[in-house]
Amino acid sequence: MIICLETATELCSVALIDSSGVISLKESDESKSHASLLTLFIEEILKENSIRASDLDAIAVSKGPGSYTGLRIGVSAAKGLAYSAALPLIGIDTTLSMFYGISVNDFQPDYEENDTIFCPMLDARRMEIYYALYDNNGKILKDITAEIITADTFSNFPESQKIVLFGSGAAKCLDVIKRKNIHHADDFRISASHMLKPVYDDFNKGRFEDVAYFEPLYLKDFITSQPRKNLLLGK
Repeated sequence: MIICLETATELCSVALIDSSGVISLKESDESKSHASLLTLFIEEILKENSIRASDLDAIAVSKGPGSYTGLRIGVSAAKGLAYSAALPLIGIDTTLSMFYGISVNDFQPDYEENDTIFCPMLDARRMEIYYALYDNNGKILKDITAEIITADTFSNFPESQKIVLFGSGAAKCLDVIKRKNIHHADDFRISASHMLKPVYDDFNKGRFEDVAYFEPLYLKDFITSQPRKNLLLGK
């Protein structure tokens, strides 16, 4: 069994999985709840399934891109749990987890064309998004990137190909992108449960992170807002 942590967006999600499916899932989309709920969800899942952390086979975490604070909390919790219980750590690209969330669940019948392109999108302020492109089999067509969406985004793909946008950054792009054959999976919701297939792919192949040095995939430096004036100096 493996515990999966998803904190790349406002959703705080924890799933207990094994190779056959999802055993237990706890989620909350309460704003800024990761710090208070993540460890609580982990403890509740372990208790409800009568297991200890040491009984697990590994810890998995969505490693980004996404919210700087959310990723930091999720990765810190995953590293702490992996270190304390002497478990291997698996880091999964958030966009890859999202791809499997849409491709193997209820959305699949709507996008069965073999040349459909899947575009998981995460909001990154204003018109900038984090995204990647995948084909139907999960092969990467475009690596994860941070870009400002324009009318010409995706113009290098023929309009005969359906492109499916989904995730927290998708809705704001619909009125900007002028390419035809763009579809929006507006009911999509990110979840730790989506990590099942990529997690077990990595687990079975022994692809683990170095617990001591593993860091989230932030893509760009985190910039804190600066005060408009120095209150102490009155400027």
